[in-house]
Amino acid sequence: MRRILVTGATGFIGRHCLPLLAAKDYEVHAVAQRRPAAPTSSGISWHELDLLTPGSSRELLRRLRPEYLLHLAWHAVPGEFWESSQNIEWVRASLELLPAFAKNGGRRVVAAGSCAEYEWGGGECKEDETPLLPRTLYGTAKHAFERILNSWSPQAGLSSGWGRIFFMYGPYEHPLRLVAYVVRMLIQGRPALCSDGTQIRDFLHVEDVASAFVALLESEVQGPVNIASGAPVAVRDLLLTIGRYLERPELIHFGARNSAAEPAALWAHVGRLAKEVGWKPHYDLEQGIQRTIEWWRGSDNLEGAVTAQRI
Repeated sequence: MRRILVTGATGFIGRHCLPLLAAKDYEVHAVAQRRPAAPTSSGISWHELDLLTPGSSRELLRRLRPEYLLHLAWHAVPGEFWESSQNIEWVRASLELLPAFAKNGGRRVVAAGSCAEYEWGGGECKEDETPLLPRTLYGTAKHAFERILNSWSPQAGLSSGWGRIFFMYGPYEHPLRLVAYVVRMLIQGRPALCSDGTQIRDFLHVEDVASAFVALLESEVQGPVNIASGAPVAVRDLLLTIGRYLERPELIHFGARNSAAEPAALWAHVGRLAKEVGWKPHYDLEQGIQRTIEWWRGSDNLEGAVTAQRI
């Protein structure tokens, strides 16, 4: 049985990767600062560990000796992560993982990157063509780690892949992120204050994001691969889809927030993902939004998000 270590295992993407890996007969070891109170899936071995503590990962890797590493952990709190100093800490912690993984029998590592690595403004982003000129500390930190991983892994005898994530939504999304926020507000009959919605973006349901990462892990593809739908959509159209399903489009207040600092258009070219990795999404936008609304309609999920905001 193939042994894999997953960091960020309780995060938005990680929790959706675990059952997919378990179903493929991996021996899954999941790292999180705190083990979840309720199991996210069966057959997972949990390890409570703060990866930001210097040296914390070395003993775990020495003991487990995983063949595969899916590195998803990073600071991603909405409103904080773009310029947080924790981005620097996560570069350091990530660089500690690599030599320990290689030293202890590691074979392939796949890590999470971001569309924030690209120069924003050109519209479609292609891995081998679009300039890599990040505007934020988050994008800079991600890109710095990717460059080191890409240069160092062949020397260490490792295979490596890098999934550049675009825009996600779905179950367990942070309640302040766009889709979660608008769905929650409309379910509660409250106004959702939004920008004018003219931005063009590339949205992918988080379960599809997770399955794309698992497919990338199981492939032999090296280097960066865009993780996205490849289908650009206006934010306004996305939000009106939510309004239509919840029958409350009048509660979406377009133009109530300023979006002048955001790129006008940003979406992915997904040729590598489709042709080289051999992956395609399970959900289209309509199906994904329906599934997301159904999840948020669960009283426990909605109440938990509201309580977390108050705290």
